[in-house]
Amino acid sequence: MPDETLIDRTHDLSQPLERLSPDERMKDRSDYLRGTIAEGLLDQITGAVPSSDDVKLMKFHGIYQQDDRDLRDERRRQKLEPAYQFMIRVRLPGGVCTPAQWLKLDALARAHGGETLRLTSRQTFQFHWVLKDRLLPIIQGLHETLLDTIAACGDDSRGVMCTADPQSSRFHAEVAALAKRVSDHVIPKTRAYHEIWYGSERIGTSKAEEPFYGRTYLPRKFKIGFALPPSNDIDVYAQDLGLIAIADEEQLIGFNVAIGGGMGRTDQALETYPRLASVIGFVPVERVITCVDAVMAVQRDYGDRQNRQRARFKYTIDDKGLNRIKVEIERRMDFVFEDARAFQFTSNGDSYGWNATPDGRYHRTLVIENGRLNLKLLDALRDVARVHQGTFRLTANQNLIVAGVEADKRAGIDAILAEHLPNIDQVSAIRRSAIACVALPTCGLAMAESERYLPSLLSKIEAILAEHGLSNEPITVRMSGCPNGCSRPYVAEIGLTGRAPGRYNLYFGGGFHGERLNRMVRENVGEATILKVLTDALAHYARERLPGEHFGDFTIRVGIVREVMEGRFFND
Repeated sequence: MPDETLIDRTHDLSQPLERLSPDERMKDRSDYLRGTIAEGLLDQITGAVPSSDDVKLMKFHGIYQQDDRDLRDERRRQKLEPAYQFMIRVRLPGGVCTPAQWLKLDALARAHGGETLRLTSRQTFQFHWVLKDRLLPIIQGLHETLLDTIAACGDDSRGVMCTADPQSSRFHAEVAALAKRVSDHVIPKTRAYHEIWYGSERIGTSKAEEPFYGRTYLPRKFKIGFALPPSNDIDVYAQDLGLIAIADEEQLIGFNVAIGGGMGRTDQALETYPRLASVIGFVPVERVITCVDAVMAVQRDYGDRQNRQRARFKYTIDDKGLNRIKVEIERRMDFVFEDARAFQFTSNGDSYGWNATPDGRYHRTLVIENGRLNLKLLDALRDVARVHQGTFRLTANQNLIVAGVEADKRAGIDAILAEHLPNIDQVSAIRRSAIACVALPTCGLAMAESERYLPSLLSKIEAILAEHGLSNEPITVRMSGCPNGCSRPYVAEIGLTGRAPGRYNLYFGGGFHGERLNRMVRENVGEATILKVLTDALAHYARERLPGEHFGDFTIRVGIVREVMEGRFFND
């Protein structure tokens, strides 16, 4: 058993609140996430929530206050407040959605969300362009089909991911059900959400309102994901806690446990970096919940609560030591990890078109560029939802699976979609798996374009690939409008993160299966330089690649970039 006195406790929950960051004091005085949100929603003088504390607290409720940055300068010149609007993120464990839920989401997007929905890189939906007086109708409308937004954002466990494709494993349904169970288990227990959004009465009780999280919740967000080899579609190594399914010929045995993944960094803060999760052992199925509790409790108690730039679990692990964190997790679980079991990932992309599962049902994966459902696509998918009797499954690559379709129903679904979506053969290999975050004009953190820019950049990259006979190469490309890395750009073979309007950091060398970080090859450059560097590297790849060699592996083998052995060496 480790001696806790050997663990540095100078920045964590053991310290007096006055020594911690302002956000810790804000959470403590929020009365378990209530704040004055209810009062702020009634304020008709402004389109914003007036209290800065409430703006932060609303993230725990799945809501970000934003403004239209395309209009920001003009409104400032006119002496008007920003064009405030809100983003609402749904909690959708494993990305599974019923047709009834889809139809409700569609109706709410048309009525209150600018006639658009966004499929995210964490398998859920986002509403954008929501005005303040439309927040209640959306959240109450979601509740009618048993959907909510609690803990979709904030310093808590965010939405739990799970490999999306039902054909990925015979045990997919079992793992997906466990992901749902974990999601329900780790959400905050405060009644604040029900009181503010559903109008529930506050009920006095002697029980602790947050028996696990306490008054100050976690130091920062915490992400959990379940992966079913050979598919690493969720990028399990990018999760704070990754659970990798292990099965024999007959049953699901348990999970390898990987801890400490995370993408976010700050360009000018070299002490921040992306990190891949470290596999520390194996737990049987029946002990997964206990393991989740123990891992989160270690981060809750030892995570940095003074410096939010270094408050993620990855820094707790690197600062305290991986082995010491592992032993502390074992102490809290009251059992020791078994040795990790063998497994292999072969892809982190999606399987497109129609595929079958042993139950005789079929699943069609649709390419949804950057996850954006415009009105045309909403119309088509509404028609599908009206006749579909299975489920919809959102993928971590911002695509969509129409799942559980009977054989004789496929033609009807194909006919509905034919007018609105290109055939998969018409979508290039590089475009199928490309991911972009939303960025401008709604995200307040964006430094450059992402979703609105990546499609046109891909067209230029496609021309380079065609010139060198590489059109069929499934190279992974990820773009984020800032270094926080919501699209997981630091594990892409080609990654781009925004620095300023029209300027990006360019990265090469990520692992095709999501198993290796990339490294910066050019800093703060515009499109002309990006395309020149890509042209040179891709031409080199076309000439000298080995049989079956992926682009990311090639860039390291020939010395275009050095391999990143650990996240803490990312900035070297």
